[in-house]
Amino acid sequence: MEAPTNLLAQRRFKLAELKQRGFALYPHRFDYTHTISDLRAAYDALTRDELEERKAKVRVCGRVMSLRPHGKAGFMDLSDGAQKIQVYIRRDTVDDKSYELFQLMDLGDIAGAEGHLFRTRTNELTVLASGLRHLCKNLIPLPEKWHGLTDVEIRYRQRYVDLIVNPGVREVFVKRSRIIREIRNFFDSRGYLEVETPVLQTVAGGALARPFVTHHNALDLKLYLRIALELHLKRLIVGGLPRVYELSRIFRNEGISTQHNPEFTMLEFYQAYSDYRDLMELTKEMVTAVAEKVTGSKLVPYQDHVLDFNHWQSYSMREAILRFWPESMPEPSPEDLQSPEKLRALARSLEAPFEPTDGRGKLQAAIFEAVAEPHLIQPTFIHDYPT
Repeated sequence: MEAPTNLLAQRRFKLAELKQRGFALYPHRFDYTHTISDLRAAYDALTRDELEERKAKVRVCGRVMSLRPHGKAGFMDLSDGAQKIQVYIRRDTVDDKSYELFQLMDLGDIAGAEGHLFRTRTNELTVLASGLRHLCKNLIPLPEKWHGLTDVEIRYRQRYVDLIVNPGVREVFVKRSRIIREIRNFFDSRGYLEVETPVLQTVAGGALARPFVTHHNALDLKLYLRIALELHLKRLIVGGLPRVYELSRIFRNEGISTQHNPEFTMLEFYQAYSDYRDLMELTKEMVTAVAEKVTGSKLVPYQDHVLDFNHWQSYSMREAILRFWPESMPEPSPEDLQSPEKLRALARSLEAPFEPTDGRGKLQAAIFEAVAEPHLIQPTFIHDYPT
């Protein structure tokens, strides 16, 4: 049967060929000696002569990220998501089935290889294959490598594809996991107890947000997915647990974007016999410690800036408005920020959105967002929010 030209049909044709030639289409396991990252860590520093002397036998597996056939030989790169290793397949060093398999491989397939390590003429650490194993056929082509995956919709709806083709995305996942672990270590080492509180609640409270609503059939009861962790944690303080924290999912039924998910992770912690100044200091300690543990420094590059966790700022909301007030406009007095009429006039002059019925607190918040928020890049506390 002639191979089809359509890319999707080609891959299904190759899958049928694998089955016809006796390959297991989806084998249950592959016994490897090293992950690819472990292999690079163990052997990257060895020279060509040292590798030749050791003749280290290895078995590795990963996703096929490139294929370069050359007559009766060829190269492929296997990736474990973090690192890659080159595999060299020669017609005279592998059995017939392994060579047939190499000819039926596509980008994105998962494969295993065994052989010994050597360095090519370009000094690339490489496995000279003595055998290949098919582990999984990828039936949908990956995005082509030069431009990667750039479609925002696909990147967020198909995170697994984003992870495969955009290496920087994996680093975000890894760092997030380390951040969560270090937050837990920080609180555990200070005598806090990690707790789990109910996700389904009879009253949606602890914050201002629109909840998701569900129904408990056995109790014939309307319930809400929690919008905050606050109320149950405070009850635990009342019950005699002096330091508690929860790092968990909450749900707010309020739109969606690439920066805003209706389901997200929140940290809340409570400590008896303390006020907000104590917890500001604890938060400063925690964020600084976690940043240093995860990145290795208190100076963290982010976009066009370097965040300096050695120096924190602290302003009341009114202080922040006055500190960052535009030089091109007459600066208001502290008294102006107490008067609803003056606040409305200031909001109009800044073209800050507000409702005619908004009181002093909401007007101050609207002005703060227009004047101060764009300047808050370095670590900063804003306190004394108006009510």
